[in-house]
Amino acid sequence: MHSMKKRFSKVDPAAFESEIGSKKTGLFILQNENGMEMSVTNFGARVVELFAPDRNGDFADVVLGHATLGKYVNFTGERFFGATIGRFGNRIANARFSLGGREFKLPQNDGKNCLHGGAAGFDMKVWDVLEAAPDMLKLGLVSPDGDEGFPAELKVRMTYRLTSDNRFEVEHVAQSDADTVVNLTHHSFFNLRGEGDGDVNSHIMQINADKYTPVDETLIPTGEIAGVEGTPFDFREPHAIGERLGDDDEQLKLGRGYDHNWVVNRKFPEALELAARVFEPESGRELEVYTTEPGMQFYGGNFLNGEIGKSGKPYSFRGAFALETQHFPDSPNRPNFPSTLLRAGEKYCHVCSYNFSAK
Repeated sequence: MHSMKKRFSKVDPAAFESEIGSKKTGLFILQNENGMEMSVTNFGARVVELFAPDRNGDFADVVLGHATLGKYVNFTGERFFGATIGRFGNRIANARFSLGGREFKLPQNDGKNCLHGGAAGFDMKVWDVLEAAPDMLKLGLVSPDGDEGFPAELKVRMTYRLTSDNRFEVEHVAQSDADTVVNLTHHSFFNLRGEGDGDVNSHIMQINADKYTPVDETLIPTGEIAGVEGTPFDFREPHAIGERLGDDDEQLKLGRGYDHNWVVNRKFPEALELAARVFEPESGRELEVYTTEPGMQFYGGNFLNGEIGKSGKPYSFRGAFALETQHFPDSPNRPNFPSTLLRAGEKYCHVCSYNFSAK
């Protein structure tokens, strides 16, 4: 298996070398010419480490994760660190949907709902390594008909790239042999000061969205597409993440903070457009998120509970944020939301770019 000589990576590649269900797992190092480096395991197509420079050129690992494969396989706290999520990112109400006159039942792994593809979603599968280069890793997965209750065989190819202008690009392509629903996303948990370095409430967040989808007490969208104006969900101008978390707001209470889908303002459907910008004042690191998708879940780390991460530091309450570009939650049951239907033979394509800089 190809791997670069590591520069910053602190995890031991041997701790990721194993075999699960006759498929080999490993750790792959990607680098660009500016010193950015990331490590990826093909278990769950997960980003394990991501090193980005601050304003002084000092590198820190800005994603949460574990130092061994076993901690991902036998997770005791957060399951989705750095993972590729499928077949369906986010929640599906009552773990069921109808398609072509048939009802499909899914695992109820989030109360009564199905979250992130079920109990054994794409995050728990060993992906095939299709191509490994110094700055790129291409992985593949064949999800059989009936996988976690979803119809049709789905063939997925995904690519991680580190570009010369410090972009971390994620590309998902999928095709099915029958009609199905698909909503893939990437689930890195970011702390731009460095993983395990306190909470992210002082990060300055900007979200390019006039609207969001309010939720019920199980975090399923109500179906309403609501304006952000006059609410703590208005990030059209930059605000510290923590600035309004204490507001007396029903939606914040339901989500235990931010755990909602924003409707990205788009000029063109499916173009790569800005969804969010996050600035960390202490380090000067800035992250911009571009996507081809109609929505983005901003999750504020409300369920992190102090579990110990890869470098021995606790991942405390709100110690990271996730920006998951996606179609809206529960879309298969919401005809007024953009459709997640993938017809037989058609191609699903979703590009998300996390652009790093410092100032």
